[in-house]
Amino acid sequence: MTFQPESSLEQAEVDEIVETTLDENEIVLFMKGNELMPQCGYSQRALELIGKHRSDIETVDVLESLPEFREALSDHSGWETIPQIYVDGEFVGGSDVLAELDERGELETTLQAST
Repeated sequence: MTFQPESSLEQAEVDEIVETTLDENEIVLFMKGNELMPQCGYSQRALELIGKHRSDIETVDVLESLPEFREALSDHSGWETIPQIYVDGEFVGGSDVLAELDERGELETTLQAST
């Protein structure tokens, strides 16, 4: 049996956090950990790739209520893995998608919010 930590937030609270964060920020990275202490290599990689082009991003640590964040984010994106990056409320992908965009020279343009 796998250890499942207690979630500290209810599903409705997490859904509201996701909605509000996407509405109020141009670039959002839902990740494990935070900017100062990423808690997985994929989250670290996403931060590094985004940081090459943008410094003004909002990060959300999903570890506080991981199952609830997975459900809320999956409802938005159809994507179940973390990290997830959104630009102007639109789902872009995870760290692998960011890496592909970077290799093709398209990441900087993708991260330019349309404000």
